[in-house]
Amino acid sequence: MDALASEEYASQSKLLQEFTNAPSIDGAWVFQTNNEDRSTAMYSISQTNLLANNKRKYILFSHIMRNGTNLLDFQWSPFPIQMDGVSAVVPSPSGSKLLVVRNGEKGSPTKLEIVDQSHVEKEIHVAQSVHGPLYTDEWFHGISWNQEETLIAYIAEDSPEPKPVFDDTGYRKEGSSEKDCNNWKGQGDWEEDWGETYSKKGRPSLFVLDINSGEVRAAKGISRSLSVGQVVWAPPSSCGRQKYLIFVGWLEHNGFQNTPRKLGIKYCSNRPCSLYSTLCPFEESDVDNAPASDSKLEPASVAINLTPSISSAFFPRFSKDGKLLVFLSANRAVDSGVHNATDSLHKINWPSDWKMDQYLEITDVIPIVMCPQDGCFPGLYCSSMLSNPWLSDRCTMILTSAWRSTEVILSIDVLSGKATRISPENSEYSWSALTVDGHNVLAVSSSPIDPPQIKYGHQVSLKDQTCTWVWDEVNNNPLMAANNKVKALLSHHQFSILKIPVTNPSDDLSDGSKLPFEAIFVSCKDSSHKPTILVLHGGPHSVSVSSYSKTSAFLASLGFNLLIVNYRGTPGFGEEALQSLPGKVGSQDVQDCLTALDYVIEGGLIDASKVAVIGISHGGFLTTHLIGQAPDRFMVAAARNPVCNLSLMIGTTDIPDWCYAVACGSEGRQHASESPSPDHLRLFYQKSPIAHISKVKAPLLMLLGGADLRVPISNGLQYARALRERGGEIRIMMFPDDIHEINIPQSDFESFLNIGVWFKKHLSISASDASA
Repeated sequence: MDALASEEYASQSKLLQEFTNAPSIDGAWVFQTNNEDRSTAMYSISQTNLLANNKRKYILFSHIMRNGTNLLDFQWSPFPIQMDGVSAVVPSPSGSKLLVVRNGEKGSPTKLEIVDQSHVEKEIHVAQSVHGPLYTDEWFHGISWNQEETLIAYIAEDSPEPKPVFDDTGYRKEGSSEKDCNNWKGQGDWEEDWGETYSKKGRPSLFVLDINSGEVRAAKGISRSLSVGQVVWAPPSSCGRQKYLIFVGWLEHNGFQNTPRKLGIKYCSNRPCSLYSTLCPFEESDVDNAPASDSKLEPASVAINLTPSISSAFFPRFSKDGKLLVFLSANRAVDSGVHNATDSLHKINWPSDWKMDQYLEITDVIPIVMCPQDGCFPGLYCSSMLSNPWLSDRCTMILTSAWRSTEVILSIDVLSGKATRISPENSEYSWSALTVDGHNVLAVSSSPIDPPQIKYGHQVSLKDQTCTWVWDEVNNNPLMAANNKVKALLSHHQFSILKIPVTNPSDDLSDGSKLPFEAIFVSCKDSSHKPTILVLHGGPHSVSVSSYSKTSAFLASLGFNLLIVNYRGTPGFGEEALQSLPGKVGSQDVQDCLTALDYVIEGGLIDASKVAVIGISHGGFLTTHLIGQAPDRFMVAAARNPVCNLSLMIGTTDIPDWCYAVACGSEGRQHASESPSPDHLRLFYQKSPIAHISKVKAPLLMLLGGADLRVPISNGLQYARALRERGGEIRIMMFPDDIHEINIPQSDFESFLNIGVWFKKHLSISASDASA
């Protein structure tokens, strides 16, 4: 590295650290007090620790005080509490106790701590022979206290199957002495896993902890062909003392032609799943010992499928009065084969005397929206749900959902089915609910140039006897000081959401796919003279919302305009627009990106001669397509774990069904096979960027995660080597331990540092441009 390049790395790394060091809010809980105008909030905070290559975790508290004139005051704890080694914290329903989870590593036991308001009340060590670490991800994760706060249900890794043992005489038969240390364990049969991020994890299984005794029991009657998650307790039955657990179950036989294969589940809501019920394992002794004449007790049985009539059911939530079980469904994704689609919301009227053999009717609350009118509700697109989403009226849920290029907060009346946008309608910022505080909502709001700010929403009555939501800014929160540095670096930037008309739509398109798509435009002062980065999301059925992203903010701070395109196929725009893309990847999505670029060029917003492009996964697919199909329009490119050759990916990815879905459209499912035909291999190649590699001119930075199971490194390496073979300028960076996201802190930092240096080098940004 020459002196000039070294200076550039030093300068940019110092700048990137300002963005990396800013803390983020991961979640929050609110506890009620004896005073109805006061409550206490607990926040989960994380901050990147580059030296340790992990994230620091903190807990922060505030007292929330309200009065009759709607004046609001937050009083914060002076310092956060660092939670070293903590995997998860979950308060009890009353807020009087806290479960602290410390997952064991390298065979050590998992520690479960029960903390009351003054001390650790109990510490339970769970041996690896009982279960492994608890799941704390966004999908299988489930930790649930019962109302009496005596039992905790949770999802953890099942203990592995015994492996064969060998010694110096050969195979050691079962029953041989365990005292002899001169032996070694074999591998045994290989087991399917859920792919990306789950390759080294055990089967997600359901366990219950009895807090008083410290005993942990596995739930019984659950088939080993079922992976479980998202457990909640059912309301107590009026006719007996039995305790039931409701959980989500994913059948493991979801390979092609119903073969026993677990297709990758990360980012894929199209895996069939149902709600199941099973008896609490600590109830079994009561059942077994009950007199035959005791009709109040049901016999122990296998887990019961509560939603057999629908192909997808997840995020189960009981209403506060226990009369309704509400859940989301991705049945449109399951039935069509796309990896994400428009969600629907459903409910079950829960009987107070429910028994496991009793049929439950499913009712629609929010159906799938096919073609939304301009400005109207586009449907549900929820990647998570609050553990307690209910307002104090007991019938209104609070959800966070994508709404075109923004994220909004919705209130859902589950009795009438009415969905209302309660975050400001005239705001282009993105909003996300943190927790519910009685009939109020604690939330965060951010934009591409504004770090997250805490907001407090409450309803105000108007003169016409209607109500509206008012959002107060929490000005004195301690996170503001850390974010002010970042805000100062972006003070000369602005952003807007552009509506991009579809050019020359064909007659065979649905009405929804003829509607405008959108792009988020982040611009510097005098943007028409500054270079622009075209930023493309993955998926393709993912969305770039107008929320804060430290990496995008960093690139903007270097003096780049950002054009973040939500091409057709992006969630948040109705189901017809989303379903218009499968079968047309490499053409419709590429054309939408070029149309968005033309839109800002023709509007005089950017310089057409200074354009870069970047994307990850399917965004990398589009990046490498664009520099091949439109080689004269891009000066430089960067691709992170890109899909470059579908015909190679089909045999190596954890989601081969995705290849068929994007390339073949609705017909892909009927032809899907682990051994694709020559015709399909030819089609996959024709749809891929590698088919256009001979035309590429732009220098390309390729960033690859060595442990990526979604788009294995063979895809990127083949493309990079083929480009080099043709004399193209290519630089490859490999992060051996990273998965698809490249999100290990040091890897994330180094990758975007190199992207910034790469783009600045090839787009010739002067120091004065960057500082401006």
